Amino acid sequence: MIGAGIFVLPKIAAEQAGPASMVSFFVGGMVSLFAALSLSELATGMPKAGGSYYYVNRALGPFFGSIVGWGMWAGLTFASAFYMIGFGQYLLPGLGEYVGVLAGWGDLGITVAALAMAALLTAVNYYGVKETSALQNVIVLTLVGLVLAFLGLGAVTGPTITEFNPNGWPAVAATIGTVYVTFIGFEVIATSAEEIKNPSRNLPLAMIAAVVTPTLMYVGVMFVSTGTIDIPVLAGSDVPVALVAREIFQPLAGAVSWLPFVSVQPATAGSVGALAMIVGAVLATVSSANASILSAARVNFAMGRDKILVNWLNEVHDRFRTPYRAIAATGVITLLLIGIGVGVGTLAEVASFMYLVTYALVHVSVVVLRRANPDTYDPAFRIPAVLYPVVPVLGAAACVAVLVQMSVTFSPMTIGVASVAVVLPVTPTPVGAIGTVLVAFGIAWYYCYARARAPSQSLVGDALAPSSSPDTDTPDTYTVVVPVANPDTEHDLLRMAAASAHAHTDAHAEVIAVNVIEVPRQTSLSQDLAFEEERVERQQELLDAASAAAADLDVRLRTRAVASHDTGAAILDVIEDTAADHVLLGWGGTRRRDHVLGSTIDPVVGHASCDATLVRLGPAAAGDASDIMVLAGEGPHAPVAARRAAEFVAADETDASLTLLNVQPPADDDDDADASATERGAAVIDALAERAGIKYMTYDTEVVVSTDTEAAVIDAAADFDMVYAGATRSGPVSQAVFGSIPEAVGAGVDQTVVMARGPDNTPMSVRDAITRRFGG
Repeated sequence: MIGAGIFVLPKIAAEQAGPASMVSFFVGGMVSLFAALSLSELATGMPKAGGSYYYVNRALGPFFGSIVGWGMWAGLTFASAFYMIGFGQYLLPGLGEYVGVLAGWGDLGITVAALAMAALLTAVNYYGVKETSALQNVIVLTLVGLVLAFLGLGAVTGPTITEFNPNGWPAVAATIGTVYVTFIGFEVIATSAEEIKNPSRNLPLAMIAAVVTPTLMYVGVMFVSTGTIDIPVLAGSDVPVALVAREIFQPLAGAVSWLPFVSVQPATAGSVGALAMIVGAVLATVSSANASILSAARVNFAMGRDKILVNWLNEVHDRFRTPYRAIAATGVITLLLIGIGVGVGTLAEVASFMYLVTYALVHVSVVVLRRANPDTYDPAFRIPAVLYPVVPVLGAAACVAVLVQMSVTFSPMTIGVASVAVVLPVTPTPVGAIGTVLVAFGIAWYYCYARARAPSQSLVGDALAPSSSPDTDTPDTYTVVVPVANPDTEHDLLRMAAASAHAHTDAHAEVIAVNVIEVPRQTSLSQDLAFEEERVERQQELLDAASAAAADLDVRLRTRAVASHDTGAAILDVIEDTAADHVLLGWGGTRRRDHVLGSTIDPVVGHASCDATLVRLGPAAAGDASDIMVLAGEGPHAPVAARRAAEFVAADETDASLTLLNVQPPADDDDDADASATERGAAVIDALAERAGIKYMTYDTEVVVSTDTEAAVIDAAADFDMVYAGATRSGPVSQAVFGSIPEAVGAGVDQTVVMARGPDNTPMSVRDAITRRFGG
């Protein structure tokens, strides 16, 4: 959203409507806000890949689904080409002032640069480079900073607008369609709805913020730009925002002139400001195009899933796990649009046209789904009662109004048919003609291909017969989540989870076995599974084995098969969704270079809101363990480890023994030092048993007096089959590292080692608070 449009469109908008183009951006933002509210309801009610296409296809049927699906795909490809032309303009004429080799290439150079970057972005998504996600975040934060600096300095310099609306209000209305391409970015959120964490809150928040924030920024940029540079000069520049930045950054030279040994010329300050905005524009265009290419592939997949599009296009690459054919097709069309020389203004307007058609039908879909009220439609976010049906009705009307003014000019047109002259009251525009052809293509595709294959599922006929689904209450349970990935360790992990569940006989206890298939970010989750028979079969085999093991262990079990772009985050989502009381994970015992315990384990043990247990299995099966040792200490998590050990012993059928061991340093050098240390150790063990609530059990105690705690624990652990230790550190970050002693035990003994901690009740850091508040 804060992308290419803010750097490229001021030239076109200023030429068409002058300073009044601010009104065009504002109205475009309001039209988008209506669409964002309707999309938020639809996306939380039907969180599936495909966004608007999926909702329209479900509510209005495959006829309209074909129109919207092809329209969205075309809109995204036209938008990608628009962004890439903007990239070429800022790279060559812009950076050419500073880098000699980039100067003097002209229009041909701009086209070549646009083609090269479009091909590169297509390749990046084809190969599934996941680092692009982190790069997108860096680019967005950089752009926000640059735009805020631009607006702040621009306001200080005092922009002056002489004639606000030189071309009249019809020109302002026509400019809405031109600039609307800047607002289609929020649709990307809906196309990935099934992958968003906590969508009932995060999705509408993201949608609304993604419209309101850029709208204010665009209005501000146009105010500063048209109030700083004469309209003809602004309209004649390929790098309009850089031109404005050169002017408004010059006063910085005077602002720092009072500093000793600092001498900055106004021209230098202006050049620095212009260069900063040029670099920002280059980043913005790349970011916007990358997001559009990714989203286009998601729309292709959703159409294939509904049999509107041939599934051949959605095949996932054997090695890269990306929908390479859909990505390649999007890239090829983008390259063709750039290569044949479609004007940047036309690219923007066609993209806007197709999305306005889409959003008009989205508003209709909200009304249809509200009226039909199918069992599968239960949105967590609903348009507030005071705004319904005002939002969808006004939203649809606004979209149609903008489409009409984009499609025709209100001047007569004479058409000669043989010897008869026909006078039309309006004249069609090139953009309207292209848009109409694309809509007609969607209709033709439906009748020629999709009609015989896509099941008719329109809810229009049910819209007059609303129904409701009864709510069901879920009983309180004690839930243990166990991620399973290795068939060799699965049974032992489930045995330990079952022991924890059996200990809570007063609750409705259950174990949830989870397996996660990790998918590249360029690929829709459902799309990867549709073409990943081998991995899906392996996942099902693991979960079937878990069910069989649960039957042997006499524990209630549910299985969760999950696809996610981040395994650790997916496990945390399952923990949150099921309100789990305990998560138990297996650990290979090997430290990783970039992670403390592993990329999956670190986030789970560091941030799970429930008890967390980490198990490094030894060579013997857990069921063969007969001698259990607990490292008895005074830390806050020692009782958790003791409870876990007691649960295992209580559930064991071989009369396993439990020993609580404490290591004490010598008190002093007198003759009673060892006796004093032993008494202290016994008191610690007794207190631990009390805190853990295991005094009812039979257990042995052992106190070791030593100056080297880690060595003493490792030596003592050699006599046992299984060792339990509680986390010795606190804090959301350091809990990922259970502590030096538990880790030393895990690394220093061959037996099974169990590390445990209680719920993450540490105070929330500022970073975590921001992430939770705005990032989900």
